[in-house]
Amino acid sequence: MARFLYVLLVVVLFGVLIAIHEFGHFITAKLLGVKVNEFAIGMGPALWSRRKGETLYALRAFPVGGYCAMEGEDEDTGDPRAFSRQKGWKKIIILCAGSFMNFLLGLVIMVALSLGVTEARVPVISSFMDGFALEGDGGLMVGDRIVRVDGHAVWLYSDALVYLDRNDGVSGIDLVVERDGEQVVLNNFPLTRSIEVEESGRTVKKFGLSFTQTEQLSLGGRVKYGFLQSVDFVRIVWMSLGDLVTGRVAVSELSGVIGVVDVVSEEGAKAQTAAVGIVNVVSMMALIAVNLAVMNLLPIPALDGGRIFFVLLNGLLYAVARRRIPEKYEGYVHAGAFVVLLALMAVVAFHDVWKIFA
Repeated sequence: MARFLYVLLVVVLFGVLIAIHEFGHFITAKLLGVKVNEFAIGMGPALWSRRKGETLYALRAFPVGGYCAMEGEDEDTGDPRAFSRQKGWKKIIILCAGSFMNFLLGLVIMVALSLGVTEARVPVISSFMDGFALEGDGGLMVGDRIVRVDGHAVWLYSDALVYLDRNDGVSGIDLVVERDGEQVVLNNFPLTRSIEVEESGRTVKKFGLSFTQTEQLSLGGRVKYGFLQSVDFVRIVWMSLGDLVTGRVAVSELSGVIGVVDVVSEEGAKAQTAAVGIVNVVSMMALIAVNLAVMNLLPIPALDGGRIFFVLLNGLLYAVARRRIPEKYEGYVHAGAFVVLLALMAVVAFHDVWKIFA
């Protein structure tokens, strides 16, 4: 029963994420004078609707998103206030606003959750495991604060874990640490996974570093902590995309809405208390909100990023040759890409269902 309730919670939260995204498009379109025909929360049959001015506001039956229907989104309708007739900068602001709202939502969630955090672990080396052979002035020392790992900035304790874990632990690592107020650069440092420890009945290899030091957080520190976590979410999304492109992560490992709902609801259901479960679900939804913000700005046709790409491309073509790509051809590209995205979503959904039952 608890699992079912968490599934419902996640579905509703997904609807909120999409509705917030569409609200970003809606409010900026209104502020910039673009005609909005309908703004709907939810999908499917209308439970309630009311027309105010030129816009129909509707609450629809299924809490799985919403939409902002602007005049002339995909074709020139002749209306001077149609989206297609707006200047490029207006189009870009409207198209970016949805992703901005998603990121803002993720940021607000993480800052709100961080207000309850009184202390946090920091990326400062507190000790070394038995057998660690790289301690000393020319290596690492207790009290060193990890600043960068393989070129990646380390702001939080979790950053140190993530970027150290991504190193193969064989060929060395580039480190920057802060020691006595000064930065020490350790390029190609021979830090490898050479120390064996027992975990959950199996032997795993570790770098040999221990991080147990914590620091008290002021109110400003808590806000900063939540902000840095949100920025880290963006880095995680980019890192995941890079892994997908380079083949480090297989396409078969992708998860769609079904898989995400399953994983997030499971995280909530296995928590010791309902309060902890809700916090787990909400924090994971913050990550998903940031994920949607980043993904939707990728220059892929049918996504907002793809539309922004065409706005910029048309601006360049007009500046060079006083010509633009005919709207119908751009529409064909977006429509074709949308079909491909739907097909990909169907394949991922099939894998999600297969993994759940398997």
